[in-house]
Amino acid sequence: MRDVLLSTWAQVRAGLLTTLEKFSNEELSFRPVAKGYSVHEIALHIANEEDGEVRFGLTRELPEFPGGFDAERYNTTSTIVGVLDEVHQRTLAYLDDLTDDDLGEMVETPWGAKSRRAELLSHVIEHEIHHRGELSLMLGLLGREGFDA
Repeated sequence: MRDVLLSTWAQVRAGLLTTLEKFSNEELSFRPVAKGYSVHEIALHIANEEDGEVRFGLTRELPEFPGGFDAERYNTTSTIVGVLDEVHQRTLAYLDDLTDDDLGEMVETPWGAKSRRAELLSHVIEHEIHHRGELSLMLGLLGREGFDA
């Protein structure tokens, strides 16, 4: 189970990075509708959700769900990719210590969800896939080819 989770996430993350790297720094502010999220906001949201779901929800390393990453600090494609990698490396270190039995264990998150650890991690992967699709669509709206899974 652990190996499948890691393999799946590696493929998903590679696709996310390929998608993000297609945007210029100037395009990070692109938002398809007035009140919609920008490329920049979606990318930082992906990092924040992984960080919160794992470090608050699973490891309880954080006392509360993190408020988000500083948009001014992470304002280029390369700095966004950097924070995504930083967060993901912590997640991978956490996963490195888990056995398949650990992944099958039922846990309760601070927000009251009860599920197997692997299912909660799968949710984080699904979240990333969802937003990767939005980013791919945004590339299409900019007249360029998006990610083709």
